[in-house]
Amino acid sequence: MDSQSVNAALISACEQGNRALAERLLREGAGIDHKDASGRTALMIATQKNDVVLAKLLIEAGSDVNARDVTQLTPYLCAGANGFHEILKLTIAAGADIRSVNRFGGTALLPSSEKGYLRTVQICLNAGVAVNHVNALGWSALLEAVVLGDGGRLYSDIVETLVGAGADIHLTDRDGKSSLQHAFDLEQTRVIKMFHGQGIEDIPGCSIIKEAKKSASDDQYENALQIIDGALGDNPRNIDLIYYRGYFLSELKRHEEAVAEYKNALEIDPDAIEFYFYTANCLRAMKRPEAALAEYDKAIAAQPDAMFHRYHKSNYLRELNRHEDAVAEMDILLAQQPDRYDFLFHKANSLRTLNRHEQAITAIENAILHDPTNPLYYLHKMQSLVLSGKQEEALIELETAIELAPGNPDLQCEKANLLVSLSKHREAKVAVDVALALDKAHPRALAMAESLSRS
Repeated sequence: MDSQSVNAALISACEQGNRALAERLLREGAGIDHKDASGRTALMIATQKNDVVLAKLLIEAGSDVNARDVTQLTPYLCAGANGFHEILKLTIAAGADIRSVNRFGGTALLPSSEKGYLRTVQICLNAGVAVNHVNALGWSALLEAVVLGDGGRLYSDIVETLVGAGADIHLTDRDGKSSLQHAFDLEQTRVIKMFHGQGIEDIPGCSIIKEAKKSASDDQYENALQIIDGALGDNPRNIDLIYYRGYFLSELKRHEEAVAEYKNALEIDPDAIEFYFYTANCLRAMKRPEAALAEYDKAIAAQPDAMFHRYHKSNYLRELNRHEDAVAEMDILLAQQPDRYDFLFHKANSLRTLNRHEQAITAIENAILHDPTNPLYYLHKMQSLVLSGKQEEALIELETAIELAPGNPDLQCEKANLLVSLSKHREAKVAVDVALALDKAHPRALAMAESLSRS
């Protein structure tokens, strides 16, 4: 095979999870960082599939853990966002840029805090990821864990971990509200106690739980499980102990057993609907999406006006590429909370994926109404206008974004790219020069400067 065919074959082998073929193709000279039409390397594909063995093979062969696809994700950021802690560790060891951010301006710590991936949160913090970094939506990891969490056992542990690493409970979002204020408004009793340094002292078996959590934080999950098992012998109906038994089992990939523990907790206390989130997480790990969605639905049926399970169901639907269903869920959330610009942003993203660009523009315009000084939304509107063939209108929106964030070299690169599409090469060169004046080592600006010099 020629080099192009070998490269394409490597991408295909990784899509199929064919490790033996991938290894042979690498020996035959396949380009380790060749990208498909979506900008994905073989490593990115292995990461998306959480194929640890294949990812390890590719990393050891020299694959770039910081290579970005067309959505600006890297294997490192992808692993962090999806809770793939084993691959995350491999990417960090291979030189991942822990300061890198996704297209929403978030480090690997933010989506893992949002989605409830405690182990990933711990790995990110241990690697030195900035705990108080704020993304383009105006949220830190702690704000995400509170605003998009439920204040239950898992999210309380995430909050405790973040605060222990120096997260600022008084840092405010774009509405001027802190994590502490959000926790009070959301009546997250456990989280409020964490913020006041009270922890879990009033929970029966707290000393045992602390000991087990310490073992888990040291990656000693078998030992943590044994500690909890010893305590459960005397307190078989203690829901906190049952939760930790389920959590440790899930981290040991004993998902069926974990589901059984969580269901046991629900039998003891049917109102403890946070456990449906835990069963859904296990079923997702077992690649049983319909069963996982059914667990979200059970919680939604129990509390139809609550945000938490419906929001995370919508997130999961997007991951499954079921954007029509995700939009439907987001519409219900927006009917309940019409001023949530983050919900509008998620809706706009799904609509754009569905090529419903006019509706996406309408959604993002509503987000702008509620948060008119956020350049992210003008950038999103610009991109949808470009996809609608309205480049001149798009340029106006981009200029607004630049006015709001004049020190952002990425926006200058977006402007240069748009100007090239309008055959305005001289103006494009000026935009690239501005980007390089802001950051002389900016990779995209350097590449564009070289390209424009040849035009």
